[in-house]
Amino acid sequence: MIKIMADSTCDLSTEILELYDISLAPLTINIEGKIYKDRVDIEPDYFYGIMEALPEFPTTGMPSPAEYLQIIKDAIKDGYNEILCICMSSGTSGSYQSAELAKSYFYEESPDSSVKIHIVDSKCMSHGSGWLIMKSALMRERGASFEEIVKFNEEYKVNVKHFLSVDDLDHLIKSGRLTNASAIIGKILMLKPIMTMKAGKGAIVAKVRGLKRVLQHYVDEFIKRNNKEITEFIIIGYTSDIKVAENLKVKIEKETDFSGDIHIMQMGVSVGTHVGLGAISMFFVEKR
Repeated sequence: MIKIMADSTCDLSTEILELYDISLAPLTINIEGKIYKDRVDIEPDYFYGIMEALPEFPTTGMPSPAEYLQIIKDAIKDGYNEILCICMSSGTSGSYQSAELAKSYFYEESPDSSVKIHIVDSKCMSHGSGWLIMKSALMRERGASFEEIVKFNEEYKVNVKHFLSVDDLDHLIKSGRLTNASAIIGKILMLKPIMTMKAGKGAIVAKVRGLKRVLQHYVDEFIKRNNKEITEFIIIGYTSDIKVAENLKVKIEKETDFSGDIHIMQMGVSVGTHVGLGAISMFFVEKR
């Protein structure tokens, strides 16, 4: 039996997590000195409702090895003997290293165990790693072996295409994604940065004026880049405005020949801390 686990930045909906029995190690969020566990004792809508009024910028922390280790032990108690953990990019967090430590601790405690554990450094963020997790769950349901699922993740993780645009550049400045000069210019010209992942880190690939052009950029790039053999579903992410996500879904349906599922899911508190209100994202697998 194959168990799939991840950290909370995968941003998958509760329905998907429950459907595929995916366990999460939560990140922590420090808000004015109080520590919250992502998706455990703080929810996105509450956080986005208070975010702009916070006097200090919230900070996030990776899950501890102990939290990963507990999930592994619980999975084994439930009869799982193959465990796949898909973490956010090691270029943006220590979550992957924490999971690797948990794996090492497990084998130190149980050196004769036959349980297989593989930790994936997804090179992704948010629904990028979420895309890999969903794909892995679908492969498992269709009878793929543990080795086949691991191979897919390691081969295609760098091909999961990320598009992210934000409504307020200030949060990207505070999280180190933009310089103050870039932000000032962007605000004056009403430019919206479009980001992706390169070598496991965020990078700006375009700046366009206005939300309509952001969505058009997403669709145009999808048409050019989409790997039709691999992308059987798309994930659209948002922080605070689901209507924009719904508009993007309609636009994809009208302007492309994509016939798979399009999932709309809210970004969680850990990711939202860094991207702010009004963020809109899109994830699929691009051609090699």
